[in-house]
Amino acid sequence: MPFALITGASKGIGKSIAEILAARGYDLLLVARSSDLLEKVSKEIQDATSKTCAWLSLDLSESQAAEKVYDWCKKNQYTVSVLVNNAGYGLSGSFEKYSPLEHEQMLQVNIVTLTKLTRLFLPDLLQLPEAYILNIGSSASYQAVPFLSAYAASKAYVLSFSRGLHQELKKTSVSVTCICPGPTDTNFVNRANVGAKGQKTAERFNMTPQAVAKIAVDSLFHRRPEVITGAMNKLSAFFAWLLPKTVVEGIAKKLYD
Repeated sequence: MPFALITGASKGIGKSIAEILAARGYDLLLVARSSDLLEKVSKEIQDATSKTCAWLSLDLSESQAAEKVYDWCKKNQYTVSVLVNNAGYGLSGSFEKYSPLEHEQMLQVNIVTLTKLTRLFLPDLLQLPEAYILNIGSSASYQAVPFLSAYAASKAYVLSFSRGLHQELKKTSVSVTCICPGPTDTNFVNRANVGAKGQKTAERFNMTPQAVAKIAVDSLFHRRPEVITGAMNKLSAFFAWLLPKTVVEGIAKKLYD
């Protein structure tokens, strides 16, 4: 059976997606930074499902990361039928708090590597009778978020890119889905340096990675273009559309200031 390739697969939503896809019969290709975590996750999944689980330790903020992933698959003759662009992270706080390099590295992971992986694998995916691309957006895709400005903008890109590509490929064998989770019980708030106020708000609405992953995989195979996880997140997205932008942005600002 062709492989499912998942980036950011060592923990959180990516790990949960990997576990679900393996349970559905897919062999796996896992990509993340931590070799120790990848080795541990791979062994756990292989022991639980008897599926092949290969892994590649790689920093996806590197400029040639996408090419390295693609070359690894070609060298080992891995045929990918499911591409999951899950890797991503945020930087919380005032924009000038972070160096130009830190912003560049985040945008490289969230936007550039995601886009390049999609472009590199797409010709191969189009040769298959059925293939899928799953991109992980965010509830922040729907509005500007002060003190998460660059992150929110990067996730708006992911959503817009995914919806456009879904329409481009509508009459082909490849389906594109974008999942937009809200607060999830992962390491996001710690890596993003979210303050105590933002963390407390997130904890009130947290979904588990397993719940988000199940919705993501179900939506992928139903070929849905866009899915917001959780009732509260759907409601928030509706109000972000309905209310004046200044009001929505002001509310968001209070959460992260």
